Parts: sequence; structure tokens; C-alpha cells
Amino acid sequence: MKILINPSMEQWPSLTRRPQLDLEFMESSVRNILNRVKVSGDEALRELTLKFDGINLIQLKVSKEEINSGVAALDERIKNAIQVAASNITTFHELQKRDVISVETMPGVKCWRKSHPIQRVGIYIPGGTAPLFSTVLMLGIPAKLAGCTEVILCTPPGKDGLINPAILFAADLCGVKSIFKAGGAQAIAAMGYGTVTIPAVNKIFGPGNQYVTKAKQIVNQEGIAIDMPAGPSEVLVIVDDSANASFVAADLLSQAEHGPDSQVALVSFSETIIPKVIEEIAKQLEQLPRKAIAKQALDNSFSIFFSEKETAIRFVNEYAAEHVIIQTLDSDTLAEKISNAGSVFLGPYSPEAAGDYASGTNHTLPTNGFAKAYSGVSLESFMKMITYQQLTADGLRKLGPSVEIMAEVECLQGHKNAVSIRLESLR
Repeated sequence: MKILINPSMEQWPSLTRRPQLDLEFMESSVRNILNRVKVSGDEALRELTLKFDGINLIQLKVSKEEINSGVAALDERIKNAIQVAASNITTFHELQKRDVISVETMPGVKCWRKSHPIQRVGIYIPGGTAPLFSTVLMLGIPAKLAGCTEVILCTPPGKDGLINPAILFAADLCGVKSIFKAGGAQAIAAMGYGTVTIPAVNKIFGPGNQYVTKAKQIVNQEGIAIDMPAGPSEVLVIVDDSANASFVAADLLSQAEHGPDSQVALVSFSETIIPKVIEEIAKQLEQLPRKAIAKQALDNSFSIFFSEKETAIRFVNEYAAEHVIIQTLDSDTLAEKISNAGSVFLGPYSPEAAGDYASGTNHTLPTNGFAKAYSGVSLESFMKMITYQQLTADGLRKLGPSVEIMAEVECLQGHKNAVSIRLESLR
């Protein structure tokens, strides 16, 4: 983990750049996968699952019996924890429902806006070494609350060819019945283009590695909606002398263990706490089962000391992290100055892991600096807003002349005629 002292602004672009694979190779590889699925559908999915996961699948769709068996096999302690998380996530997202907004912009001219659920959505759940059943809750619950007609879930199977029981339980809890054994870029292709077995969806949700993110970006260019470019996980922790070094180290490692292309950053107002945190990282790292992965992520990570808080905050907003944790005496004040972040965690007892699992906020968040323009997933992500308007005869009399003039200036005579012919009938 690199240590920097008051880096100049000229260094910031390189510091805010995330670790990436060879983009040219990755994009060509992803496009090849997408094309194979587009052309060969289920057959390509089976071939790619055998190639990447080492599993020879016969059935892509998870049967009702397999779901029931997985749910029954899951430990009650895990079920209870998932239900606590589901309750909090439901509470937070249910409050995001909006009433119909209606206004009379002028006498006789009424406008309103109303939300409608996206009919068919696809959710991608990373699996493999870390089956993210928590993501099922983060996406399945708002989809259910929004009233989406159909939810398609794709996730890679384990080495036994089965889906993790916790994923099956979480899906069942959210009312998701259409579950398919497909991972990586090929799963995004299946949901984007559709196959004989897996229906095409209107919008694709879910995080993933750089291959999954690139696949989402490509299908988006082809007209399929996505939630956001949510790639490898990242965290930035802001500290001063009051911070608990062991807490900070644990927060940094909690993101480093996601994957070798994850990145963690420490921004400090104290030079003395940085070595304490690094010492704690070394201790805690040895206890992690995924320490080899975390070590690779730490190689791409850094700690920075800033002597001026305002400069530090400018850097934090330039970095635009997925997660920002503030462990300082003035965390409330600093939080108000954070304008670019996916989610912010205040104080020593607000670990990012709480938001990842069970506090109630959504953990599907923008990464790679996209927090400058994107929000995290919310209830509205699963809905679309339609505007309506209704004019009375008197309303058209009042508004029509302005429309006629504007249409004429824009040289759109047909637009003007659509108003003029009505006004003539009212004379």
C-alpha cells in the first residue's frame, strides 16, 4: 500500500485511476462472448459455463425442487439474519414511493407525472468464490416493491453445479422464481438478447467484475437499459487522530477481499495514524481466508496524508468513491462537504459492511468515479416516469398563441397547424 504526503494536483489523475485489465483484450473478449450467445443462445451458455466454470450443465433453469431443497437446507441462523436485512431494506425502500405530482401550470393547463414499473427486469448476482446473496435482497426487494411483472435472476453455479442455498432463500423471500445458472458476460448477453430458455429483459441490474461491467456497457450501447456501470468494489476512508486504527484497517480489508481489481484508499489528516493502520492491516490480513486476493488489491491501493482539510475533501470528491467512510471528530461536518460518493458512512460505529448487508440502504452503487454522475440503485431504478397533460378549451385559448409563435420561429408549420386548427374551431 503506497503512502503519499500532500500529493500535488498533477498527481491526482493517476491516483484516481482505478486498476484495470488490458482494455483492448477485455473488450474483444467480451464482444466475442456476447456474439456467441446472441447467435447460439443456450448452446453457447452451456459451452461457456463448461469453459469458465468447469461445469457441464444440462438444465439452465433452476427447478422448483432445487429451490425448495436449497431453502430447506439453509441454516436457520442464516435465514434469520437474511430476514432482518430484508426487513430493513424493505423499510428504507418503501419510503421512496412517490405520490402522483399534479399541477395546473396556468388556468386550463394541467400536467402530472406518474410512475410505472419496468415490466421485465434482469438481476445479475455474482457467485463463484463469494456468492452475493445480499445482492438478491438489494435488487429483488425494490423490484417487488416497484411492481415489476417479471424478475429474471442469473448467477453462476458452484462447482457442484448447484446455486448457493442462501441465494435461493433470498430469491424465494423476494418472490423471484425465474432463476438461471449463468454467470459472467454470458449471463448479461442472455438477459440482454434472450435465449430459448432465458427471456430478454427491459433493464439489467447487478454488480460484477470488469468483464460483467463491460458486457453491460456494450449491451447498453445496443439499446438495453442498465442500472449503472457498477464494477469492482472500492472504499475510501477519511481519518484523523481520533480514529481507531483497527476499525479503519478492518474497513479497508473488507473491500480489498472482494477481488484483486478492487481498490481501497486512506485519506488522513494525521501522519501518525497511517503507520498504525498499516500495521493493523498486516495483522488482520493474516486472519482472512481471502488474504491472497486482498493482498493483490492492496498492491493497487494507497494512503495519503493531507495537511489541509479542504484540499483533502477536494481530492475525495475527485476520486468519487463507491463507499466513503468518515472516522473523524467532525464527521457530520465533513459529510456535508462530500458531493461525489455512492454511499457515506459516518462515525466509528458505521462500518461499510452494515450497508453491504442489513442497515437498509442499497449496496448496488456506482464505482470507478461514476459517482460523479450516477446514484446507487433505489426503488425508482425499477420504475419509469410518464408525464401527462390535459388542456381545456380555455386552456388552449390561453396557451395556443405562444405555441403557434414558437413553432413558426422553428419553421415547424405542422406543429403550428395542430394548434391553429383547434383554435379556429373554438372561434
